[in-house]
Amino acid sequence: MEEISGIMSAMRGLALMETHILQEFLLTQRRMVASIEAAAADFLAWHPKLLPVAEPDSEICILVGSEQGFCGDFNEALLHYRDEHCRDKAAPGHFLTLGHRLASRLDGDVSLALIELPGASVADEVPTVLLRLTGELNRLLFTGKMAGCGLSVLYHCDETGDIRLRHLLPLRDLPAPEIRRYPPEINLPPGELLTSLTRHYLYAALNEVLYSSLMAESRQRHAHMDRALKKLDEDSEHLQQAYNAQRQEDITEEIEVILLSAGMLEDDCYGQR
Repeated sequence: MEEISGIMSAMRGLALMETHILQEFLLTQRRMVASIEAAAADFLAWHPKLLPVAEPDSEICILVGSEQGFCGDFNEALLHYRDEHCRDKAAPGHFLTLGHRLASRLDGDVSLALIELPGASVADEVPTVLLRLTGELNRLLFTGKMAGCGLSVLYHCDETGDIRLRHLLPLRDLPAPEIRRYPPEINLPPGELLTSLTRHYLYAALNEVLYSSLMAESRQRHAHMDRALKKLDEDSEHLQQAYNAQRQEDITEEIEVILLSAGMLEDDCYGQR
């Protein structure tokens, strides 16, 4: 149990270190996404004809789970939210999963058979995961048979502390635009600019989502390890108390045997006299 405690302490330390590393990444990424959303809101305020007139006929939803274990009900809570909020949507849903631990809980669920991709275990792996994810999305949304589908992501949001369903495509849920007397100056045709802006927004938003989910996972793993260590310490203390009590009984028995042996020797001596 002492060896297990040492391993858990190391895992808790790594999770805590990961949260410190992710903090700066998240702050930078949130500022970038906010600036892109503000620019998109200003642009679309002057070009409202480019806004979608109706909801897409179908949608791809990305489920961001964990690549590693020891994080409590991280994946189970995500699937429970999906069952409660995503099953009965008007648009048919196609699910894409990130994280082997999440994928292992979906065996036999044909509704999630679109794509399963590995997730990130540490912050340094996020760019690789993002590159792989955007490659698949580009194949599905822009060049494949699912072109024109909507895109949303379901993940653990570290900022709000709960599970969030976030709609990414088409662009919506943007902040209120600033009141301007003149339209923004653009150097591309409006349609081409919107396409380029959408791609930049999608890349930045997914980057933020991956960092946010990994931060929430690291926090949950740290809390899970902390609770496990406290339980391990309690069990070790109970075992130590049981060991001490048993040892005390053994010592008492040994003393009693010695005293009995001494008494028998004295009786023998008196009998011989």
